[in-house]
Amino acid sequence: MGTIIGREKELKVLENVKFSDKSQFVAVYGRRRVGKTFLIREAFQQDFTFYLTGVANINLQQNLSNFHRALQKFNSNLSTPIPENWFEAFAQLEELLSKNTKQKKVVFLDELPWLDTAQSGFLPALDYFWNSFASARNDVILIVCGSAASWMINTLIHNKGGLHNRVTHRIRLEPFTLRECETFFQSRGGVFSRYQLIQLYMVMGGIPFYLDHVDISMSATQNINRLCFQRDGLLKEEFTDLYTSLFNKAEKHLSVIEILSTKAKGLTRSEIINNTGLANAGSTTRILNELEESGFIRRYTSFGKKEKNSLYQLSDFYSLFYIKFIRGSHALNENEWINGLNTPQQRAWSGYAFEQVCFAHLSEIKHALGISGVQTSCSSWINTDNGKKHQIDLIIDRKDDVINVCEMKFSINPFTIDKKYGEVLLSKIDTFRTATHTNKSIFLTMITTYGIVKNVYSNGIVQNSLTMDDLFA
Repeated sequence: MGTIIGREKELKVLENVKFSDKSQFVAVYGRRRVGKTFLIREAFQQDFTFYLTGVANINLQQNLSNFHRALQKFNSNLSTPIPENWFEAFAQLEELLSKNTKQKKVVFLDELPWLDTAQSGFLPALDYFWNSFASARNDVILIVCGSAASWMINTLIHNKGGLHNRVTHRIRLEPFTLRECETFFQSRGGVFSRYQLIQLYMVMGGIPFYLDHVDISMSATQNINRLCFQRDGLLKEEFTDLYTSLFNKAEKHLSVIEILSTKAKGLTRSEIINNTGLANAGSTTRILNELEESGFIRRYTSFGKKEKNSLYQLSDFYSLFYIKFIRGSHALNENEWINGLNTPQQRAWSGYAFEQVCFAHLSEIKHALGISGVQTSCSSWINTDNGKKHQIDLIIDRKDDVINVCEMKFSINPFTIDKKYGEVLLSKIDTFRTATHTNKSIFLTMITTYGIVKNVYSNGIVQNSLTMDDLFA
């Protein structure tokens, strides 16, 4: 049996479910490869009364045959024929559960969206099973799981039919944090420095499946080179499969990812439509919502702007890295990443990727600033008045009359603020104060890998200096 790293909140929910005096309907969703199935298997120690995994791109008859085969595994004396429809299938499941003497009957339907094929009648049958049988008892735990987050949200959790408000617990499984990544590698005997862990994170994010293929005897750079650029590397061909396995007509989703990869600050919905040719309709809103729910993009509002002017930004680390580096790599140059170390292209990417690491660890940043209990809103800010562009990538607007203006810098050494950059920072803060008419105190907050060098330029303007260690808190 494996060991669950992190996931404290999710495990507490599942523990409460086990000891509930009512039947429970749990929906677990999240990005592909994030560890949903592993979590459920380990949390329940694979002690299932029934377990079925959906398979992509098969028809109703094949799904029903798989269902029947799964029933046979849990009841070797099963004499009923392969069901002709989902209502018959769930009736057979009801019979299996009724005869089972366990105190809790745990039913795990993995990759649920793949069971709901066109005109299969799966959802009405699931509806009938839960409402007429399972919910009337006090001993059934129904756990459904799926990587297609949009289906899980729109079709199941927000169901407008018989399953409306029937899901008792919803768990959105997020990628590992940096702290969880560190614990994960320590459990395997890895001794990566935190700088190297951030390098891996900037390429793979906190996706356990990817991290599990990291060779702990190699450096972060060697692993990136091996997994992303060498022939048959795990991440060399992952990109297209990642999207086509989650979304119908994934070409439209991919067009959004492609255009967002070219604009670091992000784009508005209108700008996405203009650049991709997608329709100005609800279908595009649905695509954006699906990508956001699946964790590939993030939506944020620029400081002082209304929500209708929200920007969408590519936030999936692997997708960005694939488009920037892997896709254009030469098949014969398997050491492309190592040979290109410290090039302007790599430096530009690492700066942007480190910003995304910080965005993924806002709670850790707030904790380091001592404001975890303070109500805040986080945003970015862009100003192009008078022909000059000023941009602040992270603003933490606090209820206690303070605004943290955050600058994020990724470097191999402590970061030095020289006279020129100090003037840029002062100008940026002054422009922000003037343009926003804020009366709040503005604290310049530097978030760097190894801290900042204390000198005459940093001492007078930096109120908070955080390091990468704070992101591991």
